[in-house]
Amino acid sequence: MKRKVLTIKRSADYDAMLDRVVRLIDEARRISARSVNALMTATYWFIGRHIVEFEQQGKARAEYGEELLKRMATDLATRFGKGYSLTNLKQFRQFYLAYLPLQKSQTPSGLLPDAKKGQTPSDQLAVRDFSARFPLPWSAYVRLLSVTSEQARKFYETEALRGGWSVRQLDRQINSLFYERTALSRNKAKMLTKGAAAKREDAIAPEEEIKDPYVLEFLGLKDEYSESDIEEALILHLERFLLELGGDFTFVGRQRRLRVGDEWYRIDLLFFHRKLRCLVVIDLKRGKFTHADAGQMHMYLNYTREHWTRADENPPVGLILCTKKDEAIARYALDGLPNKILATEYRTVLPDEQLIADEIEKTRRQLEERKTKAGRKLIK
Repeated sequence: MKRKVLTIKRSADYDAMLDRVVRLIDEARRISARSVNALMTATYWFIGRHIVEFEQQGKARAEYGEELLKRMATDLATRFGKGYSLTNLKQFRQFYLAYLPLQKSQTPSGLLPDAKKGQTPSDQLAVRDFSARFPLPWSAYVRLLSVTSEQARKFYETEALRGGWSVRQLDRQINSLFYERTALSRNKAKMLTKGAAAKREDAIAPEEEIKDPYVLEFLGLKDEYSESDIEEALILHLERFLLELGGDFTFVGRQRRLRVGDEWYRIDLLFFHRKLRCLVVIDLKRGKFTHADAGQMHMYLNYTREHWTRADENPPVGLILCTKKDEAIARYALDGLPNKILATEYRTVLPDEQLIADEIEKTRRQLEERKTKAGRKLIK
């Protein structure tokens, strides 16, 4: 028997219903992200409090604070993985000290534990209740900590809350010296009104809030996603293409996150080349190749050399792929290698740049054609 396929024709009523469901899911995601962020921020404040109070219990502990944090970072990383590096622990301590006035009398239910009396069992309960004191996401507080002036920091925090700023908007205002410009302005009310207005690039989609690197680390979740379907398809195809070239390429990871300072970056593909005994960092860019792309790749290579390369391995090599209409460019980043002989060996063994560029360009055109055909079918 042939199964009957029922098709629902698009109508104004259906579109309205679908729109309500989409908005419902988006809002639920936002609320979930805000709840996790609040609990996470309160947890980090308490971790900072424990660190500070532990250090203050003796002169020796204060003198060896750096070593203590290194030991703590190692122990926490063993249990929870990412998110508890030495840099992060220093940030938690800095966060607690910056928000030290939030004492017992200011907590919603007075449940902030007194570590001096050894009353630690109520930590979990206090984190839950104390989370209301941190309405901004943790990434916003990280950005605020970089503002050295306490007055400026309080100003940006107040305006972010008042205007409902996203982290991107907060970052833009800090970079544009909004506090200093407002202080010097004769019409401060006008400046504040103008500053509260968001720009298109400030918007953050619900899925971006859920996939915030800090949230993923806190929840112990993997971060594997791409910004668009076409990019994702290109990366997957490149992954298979390189593996099919021979047995030298070994897949290590995809969409690997790394953090330099307070900024997060994402490497599209990471391979290990068995013959060259080195990591291969691959980054896909949409658009024309620029010097900024080369500079960013060298930063990736420096990070990879320091954090991911083992003692018996050669320095990593980078491959930059730029795709634009009717053209694809592939460039190896070999400037960071210690000598020309090694660079020559790399070029001899690695696949030809033009071969990779041609394969990516062919795949990109096929994907664009499929997308166009799919769009025409939906219209019909």
